[in-house]
Amino acid sequence: MSATATTAEPKVETSVPMINVQVDGEWKQFPKGTRLIEACMKAGSYVPHYCYHPALSSPGNCRMCLIEMGTPKMGPDRKPELGEDGRPLINWSPKPAICCALEVSEGIGVRTNSPLVEECRKGVMEFLLINHPLDCPICDKAGECRLQEFSVEYGHDASRFEDNKVKKPKHVDIGERIVLDDERCILCSRCIRFMKEVAKDDVLGFVDRGSHTSLTVHPGKRLDSNYSLNTVDICPVGALTSKDFRFKMRVWFLKETKTIDTNCGTGCNILIGSRENKIHRITPRENEAVNAYWMPDSHRLNYTYNHREDRLKAPLVKGSSVRWKDAITAAGDGIKAQAGSQTAIIASGRMTNEELFLARRLAKTLVTDLIDIRPRAQKGDGFLVSDDANPNTRGARLLGATGATPGSRLPEIAAGIAGGSVTSLIVLGENPLHCGLTETDLSKLSSLVVIDILPNGATKFATVVLPGSASAEKRGSMVNVNGRLQRLNRALSAPGEARDDWETLSDLIKALGGEGASSLEDLFKQMASETSALAGLNFGKIGDLGIDLKS
Repeated sequence: MSATATTAEPKVETSVPMINVQVDGEWKQFPKGTRLIEACMKAGSYVPHYCYHPALSSPGNCRMCLIEMGTPKMGPDRKPELGEDGRPLINWSPKPAICCALEVSEGIGVRTNSPLVEECRKGVMEFLLINHPLDCPICDKAGECRLQEFSVEYGHDASRFEDNKVKKPKHVDIGERIVLDDERCILCSRCIRFMKEVAKDDVLGFVDRGSHTSLTVHPGKRLDSNYSLNTVDICPVGALTSKDFRFKMRVWFLKETKTIDTNCGTGCNILIGSRENKIHRITPRENEAVNAYWMPDSHRLNYTYNHREDRLKAPLVKGSSVRWKDAITAAGDGIKAQAGSQTAIIASGRMTNEELFLARRLAKTLVTDLIDIRPRAQKGDGFLVSDDANPNTRGARLLGATGATPGSRLPEIAAGIAGGSVTSLIVLGENPLHCGLTETDLSKLSSLVVIDILPNGATKFATVVLPGSASAEKRGSMVNVNGRLQRLNRALSAPGEARDDWETLSDLIKALGGEGASSLEDLFKQMASETSALAGLNFGKIGDLGIDLKS
């Protein structure tokens, strides 16, 4: 080989081999490594299960996923015998197999609803119900309990068990947020595996043997992880219950709204369970690109502020309630009385993209560059709690509502107020006393307009207070720390006369001579036309799971 010759880099095969499997008489292809239970369900054949979870290991505890399985029938030449369709003939095993702990292999056959399989499932269900307490009427899991669901299809109408049921501990306080009822536990071990494999806090285990086996915490430990409530979500029965939700509400009364968590930059996908305009629980929603199946306890329990008695419910001008039209007029007149360069805007990384877009338009209308957001740095946990406690810092940067470093303009705003060059301040969803300002600074302002949901130390200085909507009460979009655009959906109505923040901002911009928006969809269209990363998008294209932005 000459000195100038070059050799090509070897190509790395990245495609996963496809495996042929017969599921209930039909041949399908699945990627190598697919668990057999997942293959069956992808083929449209649902397999009942308890211990299996797609994000956890498969111990094969419950035996509910038994199926009939066969391997290719081999001829004398040790090659598969083929049928008239050219496919391998199946040599069916007389014994059932669990499909959660097996992977697909070439040429195998599976029957998910044969007489043998149905009989096996009925036997498993009978054993599971032998010692299970009959307390469904008071169980929090009623309505979403897998034991209830499968007992309808596979259970007997009467018990053949004549001995006394085994008694186990009930109402056991095993953690700050968890109550355990061991009599309901079916020993699926989902909670044990989650705490060990996902939460990395191996505090749960089984003790004793046979019918007396019980779930418990390790000696001297408690189930106090910030992810403990995920064990309640994945418990297929009512063994683990949330102290926060316990005996609060029947799940079939809840209206579930798909939305996103706004407690940090991760943007976990969640379901808000509400009834009669009140949140009763928040649970994680599956999204492999963001949070998989999980969310932190601290985030799901941070919802009570929505229902505080001191919520701002009516617009105020100098402390007195007024009509919205009069409040907007007063806010606009107070701002116009100052030169545009004398007005500053403190926005928030908790605002939606649409609100931040209007905040930036408000700054342009006033011809001021003094606009910024309050940074919220925190120590993340390396999992789902982000180092950024703002849910939409990236959105603020994308839309120009902050500098390259969030918060870098706040000292300039504070210095301007202290020196008299800034005489008007608009605060959007933040407490300016936490943004480097003092009460003395606020008292110097000729105009202070506040849009917020709760009173704070600054609202008493405000010339105009405009009640806004909490994240659970609004629609819009946000960009998480990884650049994923996600949709926020309304679960509740705002209290009293409170309005959507984008509507208030739009009206305020109009009062100052700028261009507003007629609807949220119209606003998103305007935003997308002016922001290259959002070009061609709309709420429908974002979908329930969001999309990654190009930049």
